[in-house]
Amino acid sequence: MPRPPLFQRATVTRIVQETADARTYVLAPHEGPFEYRAGQFCTFRVRLNGTELLRSYSMSSAPETDSELMTTVKRIPGGQVSNWLHESLTEGDEVELTRPAGVFCLRETDAPLLGFAGGSGITPILSLAKSALATTGRRVRLLCADRDRDSMIFDKVLTDLAKRFPARFSVLRHLDVEHGWVNTAAVREFVGADGDGDCYVCGPTPFMDIVEAALPGPGRIMIERFGGDAEAPAVEPGGELDGTVTIVLGRKRASVPRHAGETLLESARRAGLLPPFSCEAGNCATCIAQLTEGHATMRVNDALTEEEVAEGYVLTCQGVPDTPSATVVYE
Repeated sequence: MPRPPLFQRATVTRIVQETADARTYVLAPHEGPFEYRAGQFCTFRVRLNGTELLRSYSMSSAPETDSELMTTVKRIPGGQVSNWLHESLTEGDEVELTRPAGVFCLRETDAPLLGFAGGSGITPILSLAKSALATTGRRVRLLCADRDRDSMIFDKVLTDLAKRFPARFSVLRHLDVEHGWVNTAAVREFVGADGDGDCYVCGPTPFMDIVEAALPGPGRIMIERFGGDAEAPAVEPGGELDGTVTIVLGRKRASVPRHAGETLLESARRAGLLPPFSCEAGNCATCIAQLTEGHATMRVNDALTEEEVAEGYVLTCQGVPDTPSATVVYE
C-alpha cells in the first residue's frame, strides 16, 4: 500500500496556553483528519534563516476522545523550533508536518497502565491515559514530576479525568521544589503491587534513566525518547563489501559500494545526497524510506509498526543492508 506524502500542511485553528512555557496547537490537516493511535507523534518541518529544521512533538489528543488533532510543545531554552513556534506561530498560520508515527502505543491487555511523566513528557502519556480510560476497563495511574505547581501541564484535564473515573484513574504529583528529584524509592513506592503493569515513561533523559532503573518488573517498560540522546549500539562503518547500495531521492539516483556497518542514511550522504533526517536515533521516522530491493536490519526501531516494516519501510538512520544489493527510495 503506498504511503501518503511524508510532509503535509495543516492550519493552526487554536492555540491553548497550558503553562508559561507550554502551548497546545490545535491542527486541521488540509487533506482531511489524520488517522493515528494514542501515544504517537508528528514531525514538524520549519525553515529558519535558510535552514530546514525537523522536530518531533507528541499528540496530547486521543482519537477516541478528541475530535481535533492536538500537539503540545514546551519551550526549551536555546531550542530553535520550540521558541519559533511559541514566538511566531499564530492562529490561522499553516505548518508542515508528517502524519503521526511511533510505537509508544497501547497494547491489548488488562494489565494496569502506569505512566511516568517528567515535565512535558506528560503529553503522550495523557493521550494514552485518555484512550485507555475510554476504550478499556484498565486501571490507569500516573506519576507526574514537575518543577513546581506553575509548571504542571494539563493540571485541569487530569483533575477532570480523575473525577470522571474515580475508581480507575489517579495521579500522584511530585514537585521537585518540595521533594527533590524523583528517586528509586519514590518510583518503587508508586508501583507498589502493580509490578506486572505496563509502564510508559517519557520526560527528560535523567528522569527516564532513574525510572527505568528503578522499575521492579516484571511488567513491560516502554520509553519514548526524542533527540539524539537515545542510546544505540555504536558501530563504526568498516571496509568495502561486495555489492552496492542505491538511493533514489526525488529525481536523483545514486549508487555507492556497500560498506560494512554503514547505514542507508550514511550511504546516501556518501553518495552526495541530502536525504531527510532528524534524531538519528530511530525515534522520529523523519528518515523513513522504502526498500525496493534487498534487505536491511535496523539497529533501533521506535517508530515503525510491524506492518510498515513488512511493507519494506525502514528507518534509514538505523538500517544496515545485509544483502549484497539494496535499493532504497525516499518519498
